[in-house]
Amino acid sequence: MQPGTLFGSGRIAELKTIFQRDGIELVLVDGPLSPIQQRNLEREWGLKILDRTGLILEIFADRARTREGVLQVELAALSYQRTRLVRAWTHLERQRGGLGFVGGPGETQKEADRRAIDEEVVKIRRQLEKVVKTRELHRAARRKVPFPVVALVGYTNAGKSTLFNRLTGAEVLARDMLFATLDPTMRGVELPTGHRVILSDTVGFISDLPPQLVAAFRATLEEVLEADLILHVRDIAHPETEEQAQDVRDILDSLGVGADVPVIEVWNKIDLLAPPLREALAGQDGRKPGVFAVSALTGAGMDPLLSAIADELERGREETVLELPFADGRRRAWLHEHVSILGEDQTRSGYRITIRWTPRQKAEFERL
Repeated sequence: MQPGTLFGSGRIAELKTIFQRDGIELVLVDGPLSPIQQRNLEREWGLKILDRTGLILEIFADRARTREGVLQVELAALSYQRTRLVRAWTHLERQRGGLGFVGGPGETQKEADRRAIDEEVVKIRRQLEKVVKTRELHRAARRKVPFPVVALVGYTNAGKSTLFNRLTGAEVLARDMLFATLDPTMRGVELPTGHRVILSDTVGFISDLPPQLVAAFRATLEEVLEADLILHVRDIAHPETEEQAQDVRDILDSLGVGADVPVIEVWNKIDLLAPPLREALAGQDGRKPGVFAVSALTGAGMDPLLSAIADELERGREETVLELPFADGRRRAWLHEHVSILGEDQTRSGYRITIRWTPRQKAEFERL
């Protein structure tokens, strides 16, 4: 492997012949390319090249629908583009004069382009901050309502949106394609016990997710961090389902999702399995405890899954009474913002607060 071109000269010549013979106009490289590698390969082959990150960004740009989704894609694309100004070749080395306060004399075109990108990044981040504040207000409002949040996570194209539609009766875009969902969607669901929960559909994960994409979509993925229960949806019919599941677990760890958040594994797409295997999974003997085999497409296995969600949430929430002194206003404010307050009375020395919370909320409170 040559550092400047990724491939050796013989392989480059061989591939060039194939590309010219077959009329290829675009080459996709399943992995990261440095800016210099991308420039050199485009020069050698005379066609456009996209590496793994570039392709994901192209797909994201096509899928984003909400204002937040569009802004996040633009931010990730600019971060990616900034490192690749070398691709513009020789014209970027031209120097131009300046007025002293805009770039300064002798600023190269590449420096001017980089500065323009930096200015655009600052502008987009300011716009995103407003969106994030709005989302945080919505989240704070939900905390005051005693509805727990259940987040769907999983590898891209695992069937999360189809399951979301099946459970909520919504009509979120659900197709057999990568990253059909970029924008988080939330709906209420009534459980068999009569209790209601908020179900959240999230962006699909993928192996070796580029760092700038994790950073850009962190605001969207914060819905997972706020969840009381996570449903890890797996495409059990996919030949690499185990590897995909591990990628999801790794990303959840990198996001800071703690061990105190319960996770239910949902083995989706059992309708695509051979009948004997499908029947084996339908019985508890064919799968691990805490795993539920379903078909979001046909509706098979939905009732046991809903019952398990209700049991898990009920098991996790407890009612308790806290005594706080008047001086402990910070922790009292935290309780009012994050948990369900059932009642509050003043005593001679402070406040007696009756609350209902999850083990995760309890752990957060104790860390204050």
